[in-house]
Amino acid sequence: MTGSTAVEAVAAPRSLRPLVGVLSAMAVSLTGTRVSAIALPWFVLATTGSATMTGVVAFVEMTPYVLVKAFTGPVIDRLGPRVVSWTTDTVSAVAAALVPLLHGLGLLPFWLLLVLVATVGAVRGPGDLAKEVMVPEAADHARVPLERATGLSGVTERLASTIGPAVGGGLVALLGPMAGLTLNAVAFGLGALVVLVVLPRGMGRGAIAPATAKSARAADSVDSVESAQPTRADGPAGYWQMFREGFTFLRGEPLLLTVIVMIAVTNLLDAGFMTVLVPLWAQQSGGGPAAIGLTGSAWGIAAVTGSLIAAAVAHRLPRRVVFFAGFLLCGAPRFLVLALDAPIGVVLAVFAVGGFGSGFLNPILGAVTFERVPRHLLGRVGALGDSLAWAGIPLGGLLAGAAVALSGLIPVLLVGGGLYFATTSLAALRPEWREMDRLRGRGPAADPREAERSAPPVPSPPGAAESGTGADRHLLSVAGAKADG
Repeated sequence: MTGSTAVEAVAAPRSLRPLVGVLSAMAVSLTGTRVSAIALPWFVLATTGSATMTGVVAFVEMTPYVLVKAFTGPVIDRLGPRVVSWTTDTVSAVAAALVPLLHGLGLLPFWLLLVLVATVGAVRGPGDLAKEVMVPEAADHARVPLERATGLSGVTERLASTIGPAVGGGLVALLGPMAGLTLNAVAFGLGALVVLVVLPRGMGRGAIAPATAKSARAADSVDSVESAQPTRADGPAGYWQMFREGFTFLRGEPLLLTVIVMIAVTNLLDAGFMTVLVPLWAQQSGGGPAAIGLTGSAWGIAAVTGSLIAAAVAHRLPRRVVFFAGFLLCGAPRFLVLALDAPIGVVLAVFAVGGFGSGFLNPILGAVTFERVPRHLLGRVGALGDSLAWAGIPLGGLLAGAAVALSGLIPVLLVGGGLYFATTSLAALRPEWREMDRLRGRGPAADPREAERSAPPVPSPPGAAESGTGADRHLLSVAGAKADG
């Protein structure tokens, strides 16, 4: 969203429609993805009996997701997140629908399944990011604080994580995995329709490349800015110039880079846990797909509760303390309770506690990102940050499957839990985390009118976006990294 668009949103009458539309599109698309996260691994396990092949499918889906997302930031900023969102969801719907269709016709060899899964992964990355990029613009229209908007986005994500596993587990248990994959295709189609019909026509427009590209946050002062450099004298900046702007901005953010490294490790562990270790635990314990659905629902319900509380009070809480407390609850205990072969009631309780802690993570990190990243750089910085933070996810299932084949499920669960605890505990000692609260409520998204007034007068094309202040964020997604838990 350009700077002028931000000011228009502030000047226009308050409207909840943009925020409801963005959250609804996120809800249906993410729900379908969560259903597929149960149906697809179970389908591969049932047809191949191989944990390694299950990991290969996860690798083939997530590798294009990460790689394509890394390079689509300039496209989202140029074309606009709305166009990117509905077009990628449409392609995802078609590719996902071909899996059950071809399987039913007996025309789905394993290599073709990998091609279709890779296609869905490749277009889902920019589609997910495009919806997240529209959150601050929707918050401007709705006149809500960023923590509240990102908190509601977190609630939406957690609701999808609750409903999706429950529906997916039930469908797979009753009708088989193909029913879950069919529902995934329908959900992508609904997501595209919501973006086209519900969002106001002028929302999610492409940002004209600004005439200046500066990182406005110096080490000691929010108001310090680097010298403005014109991007192009004869028109909008080219693709690689826009890509380089995002990379340069991200490289100058120590807090964001620290977050990305930590989240990259935890995302790798989470990916292996969800795509391989939990399905294997469910299979070996006799719980089946229903057990996967129960654990996912327990996690999701508690995460929704945590996200709702975060939406209401996160703007008053110390971000650093809440962030690491959340990771302490949602990380290692999940691995350990499965390794101990605890009763299902204990497993569900541990997952519920972990889900509650995870509900606070993305709302806080989303607000931090939107405070610091200039609006015209959201697509580029978000694409790069997410891709780096998600870089380990394609390897998670692959490594988990290979590790289980070598040493068995229990040792892998114990090692995974230990690595999770060590990663989050050691990362907490870094000094960069003190910056999490420093710009609370003072970033470019806090008051678009003030951001425009404070920008130095430089020549720019009509409608050009002003440069903003600094940047940072986590895996959860938009501008930087996002946690996948």
